[in-house]
Amino acid sequence: MTSLLIADDHPLFRAALRQAAEQSLPGCRVREAADLEAVLAALGAEPDTDLVLLDLHMPGSQGLSGLAALRAQHPGVAVLVVSAHDEPRVVRRVLDHGAAGFIPKSASPADIGEAIRCVLDCGSSLPPDLAEAVAALPVDPTDTDLACRLARLTEQQSRVLGLLAEGLLNKQVADRLSIQERTVKAHVTAIFEKLQVRNRTQASMLLKSLELGEPGRVA
Repeated sequence: MTSLLIADDHPLFRAALRQAAEQSLPGCRVREAADLEAVLAALGAEPDTDLVLLDLHMPGSQGLSGLAALRAQHPGVAVLVVSAHDEPRVVRRVLDHGAAGFIPKSASPADIGEAIRCVLDCGSSLPPDLAEAVAALPVDPTDTDLACRLARLTEQQSRVLGLLAEGLLNKQVADRLSIQERTVKAHVTAIFEKLQVRNRTQASMLLKSLELGEPGRVA
């Protein structure tokens, strides 16, 4: 049975995505999550999920950070971004960070269903009116390099990095993750090495580069 996870903090839009998915794939299993923590917990419980429909802005995730976390922690799960950020340069970044496709929030249920089927068939999906503009943009080596560095992190290291970016101290990270403080220190050392940074500030700046402006404006 095909398993989908809808990740969006707006109940009405989750309902619309669920309806489009169920009409497109009768009998599929659809779960929902309203924040990044719930998304990662759901994937941890069912790592064989076939596809995540991911909004770029929800609690715990701003811009590309949620996509980066999903790709780092669950690289085998396909991600289809659904967002109001439909500027070609933003979509280019979404693809460079490992998404299998992009759906504007203005898309019709039929278009959403078609995109879901296409990605599940091991393809990629972009709206025709965006595809040409996105293809004309060069791949940004900064984004592809950052995506590669983030992909080197283990699942736990990715969690630790997210908490460091929130400003938590090692002891607070240890309490949040129910691990020893010395384990956090070991993770932090590994994170700095894999991301090629020297300190927390530089690591946080890398994550900040994943932020986007308001829809209609490219950060």
